[in-house]
Amino acid sequence: MDHADQNGLLSARQSAYRKFHSTESAVLVVHNDIVCAIDQGHVVALVLLDLSSAFDTVDHPTLLSLLHDRFAVSDEPLSWFHSYLSNRTQTFTTSSTQTSLRLLNYR
Repeated sequence: MDHADQNGLLSARQSAYRKFHSTESAVLVVHNDIVCAIDQGHVVALVLLDLSSAFDTVDHPTLLSLLHDRFAVSDEPLSWFHSYLSNRTQTFTTSSTQTSLRLLNYR
């Protein structure tokens, strides 16, 4: 983060992973943009996508095969996808308890 900050690599509106920025600050920026556009007489549409579970419903071996065969993704980039999609786990933590790791499989 220090490197990104010192070299101006992040957009001024980048909220994730930045000190004093949060989901709340991102929502406030979007809200402000919408209000300003409406005040200027523009029509506003907002589309929200949640990609956090985007790969949970895709057959991972099929996706990896398509990336390789149809899109010529190979070697290290294909290995990155494989690593990202393989052996994913999650756990839930509260102030006093943590569940055991659970393997995430696509549905």
